[in-house]
Amino acid sequence: MLTFELLATDPASHARRGRLTLNHGVVETPIFMPVGTYGTVKGVMPRSLHEMGAQIILGNTFHLWMRPGLDVVRSFGGLHRFEQWHRPILTDSGGFQVWSLGAMRKITEEGVHFASPVNGDKLFMSPEVSMQIQTVLNSDIVMQLDECTPYETSGHVTTEAEARASMEMSLRWAARSKAEFERLENPNALFGIVQGGMFEHLRQESLEALVAMDFPGYAVGGVSVGEPKDEMRRIMAHTPHRLPAHKPRYLMGVGTPEDLVEGVACGVDMFDCVMPTRNARNGTLFTRYGDLKIRNARHKTDPQPIDPSCTCYACAGASGVPWEAGGREGFSRAYVHHLDRCGEMLGPMLTTVHNLHYYLNLMREIRAALDAGGYTEFRQRFAADRARGI
Repeated sequence: MLTFELLATDPASHARRGRLTLNHGVVETPIFMPVGTYGTVKGVMPRSLHEMGAQIILGNTFHLWMRPGLDVVRSFGGLHRFEQWHRPILTDSGGFQVWSLGAMRKITEEGVHFASPVNGDKLFMSPEVSMQIQTVLNSDIVMQLDECTPYETSGHVTTEAEARASMEMSLRWAARSKAEFERLENPNALFGIVQGGMFEHLRQESLEALVAMDFPGYAVGGVSVGEPKDEMRRIMAHTPHRLPAHKPRYLMGVGTPEDLVEGVACGVDMFDCVMPTRNARNGTLFTRYGDLKIRNARHKTDPQPIDPSCTCYACAGASGVPWEAGGREGFSRAYVHHLDRCGEMLGPMLTTVHNLHYYLNLMREIRAALDAGGYTEFRQRFAADRARGI
C-alpha cells in the first residue's frame, strides 16, 4: 500500500511538501532516510532513531541476502520484527552492491552472476530474484533491480552509447521486476529507477518509459557514483521535477546538507546517504555553521558541544537545552575528541547521533519552511549559516 498527498508547493522552485502513507506508518516529506545496511543503522540504538525523529530507514537487499539469509528473516515475518523497527523500511534492489563488486561479477541480459563476498559461493541476481528477496524482507518500499550506470570505469568515462545500453536494460529489468512483484502479490510498493548516466535526453527517455509502466513511486539512480559535483547537480536539476507530481520522488545516495536543500528545490521528496554515519565514524561532523573536524588538536580543551545550537543528546544531553540557550548537559568537544583519540566506541556513537539528528532536523526545518511558504528565505539563511563557519 502507498498513498501520497501533496500538501504544499513552493512558487519559486520545484520544492514540495507531502505525506506518504505506507503499510508501517506515515512519512512526512521531504525526508532523509538513515541507511541501515545490515538491518541496523551503525552506532545507533533503534530507540535513539525514534527519539531523533527518523520516520523511515533503509535495509540492504544484497547484504541481508548474504547474512543472515532469507530463512532467518522469513522466520521473523520480515525485517520489521527481526530488527525491532516498526516504522517503514525501504530496501534497495541490490543492483548498486552487485555493480560495486567489479571483476567479481558478470552482467548479462538475464541478470548478474557473481561470487559471494562472504564465502565465495557462485550466486545469481535477477529482477525476479531481487523481488523474491524483497518480498521476504517485507519492506514497505521495494526497488526494481537496475544496472547502476557508472560515471567511469578504470579511467574511461561512460559514453552516450554505453549509457543508453545500460539504461535500456534497466528498463527491461523494470518491466520484469514489476511482473514478478505482481505475481508474488507483494502488498507493499515498488519504485522504478530512472537511469541514463549524465545525458539528459537519456534520462528523459528512461523517465517516460517508467511512467508508462505506472509505478507507485520513482527514484533517480546513477548519481553519486564518482561523477563531479556539477554533473550530479545538473542531473538533479533536470530529472526529479519531470516525474509525476502525484507520486513520490526519491534521489538515491545523495548527499551533503547542501545537496539536500538544493535537491528539495529540484522537486525531490526522499533522500538517503551513508555520509552522516560514515563521516561521523571518521570524525567529520555536520553543524548549522559548517563542518567540524573533531580530530583537530584545537578541540583538545574546547568546552563547547559539537554544535552550540543543537538539541541532540550528544550536544544537549537528556535536557535537550542547547548550549546557546544556557544548557550544560551535553558532551564537550574536548571529551568527544578524547574518545576518538582513544578509540572508545562511545565516540562514534555520539558523533553518529549528532550527524543523524542534524540531517533529520534539517529536513524538519525544510518542511516547516514549506508549510509557512518561506522556502526561498530558508535557503538563503541556510547558505549564510553554513558559510559562517564554526
